Amino acid sequence: MSGRIRQFIRRLLPWRTPTLAASQTKPFQEWSIGIYIGESPCDLIASETVENPVLTHTHVVDVPARFVADPFMINVDRTWYMFFEVMNRRTGKGEIGLATSEDGRKWTYQQIVLAEPFHLSYPYVFEWKNDYYMIPESHRVESIRLYKALRFPTHWSFVATLLNGKRFSDSSIFFYDSKWWLFTETNPNYKFDNLCLYYAHDLLGPWSEHLQSPIIQGNMHIARPAGRVLVLDAKIFRYAQDCYPIYGTKVRAFEITELTTEAYQEREVESSPVLTASNSDWNRGGMHHIDPHQVDNRHWIASVDGWRSRTE
Repeated sequence: MSGRIRQFIRRLLPWRTPTLAASQTKPFQEWSIGIYIGESPCDLIASETVENPVLTHTHVVDVPARFVADPFMINVDRTWYMFFEVMNRRTGKGEIGLATSEDGRKWTYQQIVLAEPFHLSYPYVFEWKNDYYMIPESHRVESIRLYKALRFPTHWSFVATLLNGKRFSDSSIFFYDSKWWLFTETNPNYKFDNLCLYYAHDLLGPWSEHLQSPIIQGNMHIARPAGRVLVLDAKIFRYAQDCYPIYGTKVRAFEITELTTEAYQEREVESSPVLTASNSDWNRGGMHHIDPHQVDNRHWIASVDGWRSRTE
């Protein structure tokens, strides 16, 4: 067959040319959600009693999902509720999904419970004075937004903007020493990450920036929050994403040894990093999120996420 004939056929049947098909594929991180267990919040592993991943994009039935990530759990009346990011393939933005479980190991997807015109992720859910609140990441509108459950767990209403004016990422709130504290990443380009710290005497504010903030500057190993901040008696633990050499590499853990409105000190725990890539197919690329909960004196359970490289 002559070269001219080959070129003519390729013009008629372009979808059959291997070079075109290859040019249309590109790799991406396909995130899924798993459950780890252990004897401490800094020593958690996959268990043979859990079939990981417990949630993938294939479980989402009400929107076309590309992946699921950033899981946060809460136990209410002996039922586990998990809120997480669902990346909507059609709109190209994150929405907040819900799954439920009776034992924390087997999960059933329910529905999308919160969607906005802008991207949402990292749905940090917590209880305060018998009400349920959520702070999802909304960095594209340069604000930290607080939502309240009008009818838990499916109906959420915007309450207030806690902070605005920056691209706040993965904001993580906790209550300690009669005050609210909030970690947030303010320069999310994975190369010049800064971890800022704010505090307030009331949940709705006003919020003040800590005197030492940003407490981490230009460190992509430890600046970006990676899940719920734990307050255990007099000890406080925070988790950080290690985004080197790529986003979603591993999760590190730090004990905060001093926290006042004027001082801040922390140290990395001996067992850090607490999450890394594994030989399992679903998280062989890396991990970047953890939400631990104490079940009893000797047992902890945590929702985590991980990714593998896929092409589309």
